[in-house]
Amino acid sequence: MGALLWPVLLFTVLWGIVGIVLPIFAPKGPNRGILQVMLILTGFTCWLFWLCCYMAQMNPLIGPKLPKNTILMMAREWSNVQFVESPSE
Repeated sequence: MGALLWPVLLFTVLWGIVGIVLPIFAPKGPNRGILQVMLILTGFTCWLFWLCCYMAQMNPLIGPKLPKNTILMMAREWSNVQFVESPSE
């Protein structure tokens, strides 16, 4: 399974609104610059965290640890001839 385009676009738009559009509408005042920087950094860091989590699922470093009997049973049920033990063994 590979990465799909629509979730990446959806979350990019969502966090783009937070980091690009919302700072434009920050209320005027002495802390407007700080509020704008906070919104920009929040949008970017949340988007980056989501992207790293999403992409880590594409090729996980650690897979499930299953007993040999379970793997052989799954191979037999799913008709995966490569892993099924022959009856002569």
